[in-house]
Amino acid sequence: MPDTMFERLRRAIEAEEPIALATVVEGPGTGAKLLVEPDGEPEGSLGNPDLDRVVLRDAIGELAAGTTGIRHYGPTGEARQEDVMVFIESFAPPPQMLIFGAVDFTAALSRVAKILGYRVTVCDARPVFATTQRFPYADEVVVDWPHRFLDKIGSDLGPRDAICVLTHDPKFDVPAVTSALRTEVGYLGAMGSRRTTEDRNERLRAEGVTDAQLDTILAPIGLDLGARTPEETAISICAEIIALRSGRRPPSLRDTSGDIHA
Repeated sequence: MPDTMFERLRRAIEAEEPIALATVVEGPGTGAKLLVEPDGEPEGSLGNPDLDRVVLRDAIGELAAGTTGIRHYGPTGEARQEDVMVFIESFAPPPQMLIFGAVDFTAALSRVAKILGYRVTVCDARPVFATTQRFPYADEVVVDWPHRFLDKIGSDLGPRDAICVLTHDPKFDVPAVTSALRTEVGYLGAMGSRRTTEDRNERLRAEGVTDAQLDTILAPIGLDLGARTPEETAISICAEIIALRSGRRPPSLRDTSGDIHA
């Protein structure tokens, strides 16, 4: 790999900026490389401009999903052919979890999320509660209204990211959920009893949220595990995120009835 390409790759990884390296591992041009960034010019070549164009598209897709894998192509990028095997290695920044509400459950959720590799941000408008002392596992503690904070950074969120609304207060969670629905975030969950969830849904409808949008909100938040403690609830939330990401359909609290806590 040329020194300039290596330096560009190294700088991006150190800065936690998304970048992918595509390498021909079998077929014509074995060893050829193409360095790809979502918003930058690619560097290198796999030996054919049409193959470069197709692999560039696929590498950007791998980066968006945060995945690494093998792709097969024809000599000029044709699909469903086996002439060229390309290894696309993604170096994506850690997924983000935004937790709105500086409550007891937040401390437990931030700890479990960090174990799973998330970059965790806790946001609450109340400075007396939103402190780094209360949430030592969070990468960032922000004192702001959740919806205002989302309006600033929401465009950076993607399918790998998660928003967890734990506020239990309509003046916080309704604007937060409304703003979250305008992002591309992969997981949006909101805490509350079934009665609180029904009330929040009515308030959201009054703000113009459609039933189709309501169906994307995981509320009550978490899998139906019978969780009682903050730590158990944090595990149920993270388990739901993992299940949604992997396409599984275990029983979410949203899709069941009866008591939330065993």
